[in-house]
Amino acid sequence: MFEELLHKLRNGRYISLETTPGHLPTINNIIEKIDQRNLYKKVDAFTTTDNPLAKLKYNAIMAAMRLQEKFKKPVIATMSMRDRNKLALQSDLLGANDFDVRAILALTGDPAKISDQPNTKGCFEGDSTLLLDIIKCFNAGIDYAGREFSIKPKKIYPFAVSNAYAKNPKTLQKRLRKKIEHGALGVITQPVFDIENVKNLLAMFDEVRNEFEGERQNAQLILGLFPITKLKTAQFLASHVPGINVPRFWIDELYKAHKDGEEKEYDVGFNLSKELFEEILNIHPKIHLMTANRFEVAHALLYS
Repeated sequence: MFEELLHKLRNGRYISLETTPGHLPTINNIIEKIDQRNLYKKVDAFTTTDNPLAKLKYNAIMAAMRLQEKFKKPVIATMSMRDRNKLALQSDLLGANDFDVRAILALTGDPAKISDQPNTKGCFEGDSTLLLDIIKCFNAGIDYAGREFSIKPKKIYPFAVSNAYAKNPKTLQKRLRKKIEHGALGVITQPVFDIENVKNLLAMFDEVRNEFEGERQNAQLILGLFPITKLKTAQFLASHVPGINVPRFWIDELYKAHKDGEEKEYDVGFNLSKELFEEILNIHPKIHLMTANRFEVAHALLYS
């Protein structure tokens, strides 16, 4: 399953779909929506988020177990450094390994101070590269302290994330270099909204990747795509979310459409997103689709 995933990522079209488990003791609601819309037939992998924005959600690893079991597709489970020390990280990896959750997205995590749980404190023993280093140890048959496992864990496939935009491109380049250096097989960007941004990212990633030898030269950039169908979403992302760039053109078009009602606003936003989706497929068909569990939007995009 995971070797096939890696082959698709490196050699052809690859699409993953993000799922965000809810503030619920079950993930059945997400499974049912994906099943009803046949989305599993159109994607190569799913991802599960890990308490995004430090808000309490269903566990990402267990969600990955359920999704893999149901759809027989690989799931990349997010693990946040915010919530775990080295002991907990390794314990979770061991348990996940037993249930064949072996694609891991290493994430530093949003600050604990914005949590919905009172007086939450972040752990942050390191950034996401610490988890990448731990995975490297596990794949060598040892824990992070150098102790050998009596039964070697099954191979783990590490992924990482990156901003899609920075005012200083050198800062972004440095981050990409760091993720590849620590062994990320794929780097998923925050959402892109501009084909020029896409081209710049690809050129930067290729330049950085070519600095390495061997397996690291096979690292792949996966472009985040978030379909915007509302003006307020575009404006919020443009104003409050660092690391992405929403072009003025998108906001202007959505503003004009907003005056004509929700249906027109949706159509304009969806068409802009669809056009970008198709452009990316033509030049770099490796996309991570993020819809905030709006699976009807994912279906419209993938089946239109």
